[in-house]
Amino acid sequence: MVIHKYPGPLPRQAVHDEEAPPSMHRRTRVFRLAAVTALAAGLAATAGVAPAAAQKTKALPATTINGSGATFPQGFIDQCRESFRKVQPNVTVNYPNPGGGSGKGRQEFADQVTQWGASDAPYPAADLSKIKGGSFLYVPTVTAPITISYNLPSIKKPLRLTPLNVAKLFQGDITTWNDPLIAADNPGVTLPATKVAIARRSDSSGTTENFTRYLSSAAGSVWKLGAGSTVTWPADAQGGNGNSGVGAIVKATEGAVGYVDYSDAKATGLKFATIRNAAGTFILPSLEAATAALDGVALNADGLYNPLNSPSPKAYPIAAPTFVLVYAKYSDAKVAAAVKAWAEYLVGPCQKQAATVDYAPLPKDWATQTAARLNALG
Repeated sequence: MVIHKYPGPLPRQAVHDEEAPPSMHRRTRVFRLAAVTALAAGLAATAGVAPAAAQKTKALPATTINGSGATFPQGFIDQCRESFRKVQPNVTVNYPNPGGGSGKGRQEFADQVTQWGASDAPYPAADLSKIKGGSFLYVPTVTAPITISYNLPSIKKPLRLTPLNVAKLFQGDITTWNDPLIAADNPGVTLPATKVAIARRSDSSGTTENFTRYLSSAAGSVWKLGAGSTVTWPADAQGGNGNSGVGAIVKATEGAVGYVDYSDAKATGLKFATIRNAAGTFILPSLEAATAALDGVALNADGLYNPLNSPSPKAYPIAAPTFVLVYAKYSDAKVAAAVKAWAEYLVGPCQKQAATVDYAPLPKDWATQTAARLNALG
């Protein structure tokens, strides 16, 4: 098992008294089960679901474990929190809605404000020595597309966008939707002269980091804003808190374009573009295309993986990773048992529910590898 080792005191338990029960945070997308039943059945074979015998665990004592962080996996985390209560009714798993962003999740976990965190990107190297709780693990959970969502009522079919044009849209080089660069990729489409309104994250965001990392890779030197959880956007870009905040801006603003996770984009009813992938094929975001992005991608020994700009011809090119953060050791045995059970549930039984809330489950062997790493958590 590879873990990240850094000196520091063992974590203490934090309590978020203001946190509402999981049922208060359930999104409307949780109830779209009928629409995804067939898809869920098709993807179930790839999910790392623990054997039935392994799922029969003894009830844990009353414990509260608090998390915060990424909004990209919010729907999956909220769904799993709800169903985990039936498995371990004495354990309360708190997670704010919205989660606060990957940057907040990493910081609060490092400061031991929370017992677990969620992030779509690893810690920057400069921050590793600041993690107070000692050794920790990255636990991969699901993958999903980052959509390029837009608000153009007159456009009925998905627009086609190349990586270069996505870069130019988001750094302000393309200012109207009828720009010749967009028209060239959409022959026969009557594009409006509507002004482009950029919607971006206002918080420190793993979605921003993965989106900008993708553009740095796929658009090369054309992309000039760099990569990170925060970047300096054009001055007139509108900032939203969390993926849902960006989605709300796009929904309310004609001409807007934003990068929004697939689950939130679908739940908000947004239109999103087909993006040309590394193989030269225009691909619409979907769970199948996100799963294809994992073809040939290795799960590293530390739990990290990178499906961005996948070479697979069937891959959606902006498929993002996401992880939860857990410490290898906890000073409170009840907290240790609860965190371990929660992490095992995310990579085990709850993988079956990923597609119902618009996420692609882990490959079966990844889930098995991750479960083995969690055996040493205590």
